[in-house]
Amino acid sequence: MQLGGTPAKLADMARNGVADIVWTAPAYSAGKFPRVEALELPFVLPYGGKAGNAIIWDFYQQYAKDDFNGYKVLVVHGDGGMNLHTRGKPVQSGADLAGLKLRASSRTAAKTLESLGATPVSMPPAQMTEAISKGVVDGALAAWEVVPATKLDEVTQYHSVTPQGQPAFGYTVLAMLMNQRKFDSLPADLQAIIERNSGKALSERFATAWDKATDSALSASPTASLVSIDSNAYALMEKSSASAVQQWVEEADKKGLDGKALVDGVRALAGTGQ
Repeated sequence: MQLGGTPAKLADMARNGVADIVWTAPAYSAGKFPRVEALELPFVLPYGGKAGNAIIWDFYQQYAKDDFNGYKVLVVHGDGGMNLHTRGKPVQSGADLAGLKLRASSRTAAKTLESLGATPVSMPPAQMTEAISKGVVDGALAAWEVVPATKLDEVTQYHSVTPQGQPAFGYTVLAMLMNQRKFDSLPADLQAIIERNSGKALSERFATAWDKATDSALSASPTASLVSIDSNAYALMEKSSASAVQQWVEEADKKGLDGKALVDGVRALAGTGQ
């Protein structure tokens, strides 16, 4: 944020030319990128940069381009999937979430936590570690990639792990957006360089870097601090989250979007069924 403003204003800064390029979470600009919110719904996308990013880029291409009218989109990708990181109390089932206040990265993540019985508190990554250390919240729904950078592992004792191969609790979608006029002003040879190195190619580079960072964060966490959520508890949590999905579909319909078609679209790409 060296150019001023707030995280919620980053997308506008790129559109208005205050910044030539921004890297942001569309969800920080609430309501401005409604279609990509379908990617952040609970238990839809698989964990991992490579697995998740391929689906996210395809979804953007097929369903969400209208969200980004007026931008030169360099990439839309994900955070690799979020896990529950808590202090004081391990989470092994939905029942363990009752009474916990947990950091949420977006409105969609907040609805997911509510559907599972927790109380969501929205805040950007930079604030969550201090909030946990002061007892303002009991933990966070966050991707492994941010754990070392935010020192989340220093204020949480337990990291809940879902069954191998099952979809993530949720995702934060990220986008690198360029001011369209700035791109148009570049000579053709420089535009060609950007075209070659953005889009799917940049999505794949992010995926490789993200998986490396995730593996590093996991290897640095003591095995004793990993809390397994068994398949039965996971299935019950997934069932509980259905209300958050239905609520999102209804809100999308009110905005003139076909919410069910968007949910069905991402599930079809992800192979996660109905």
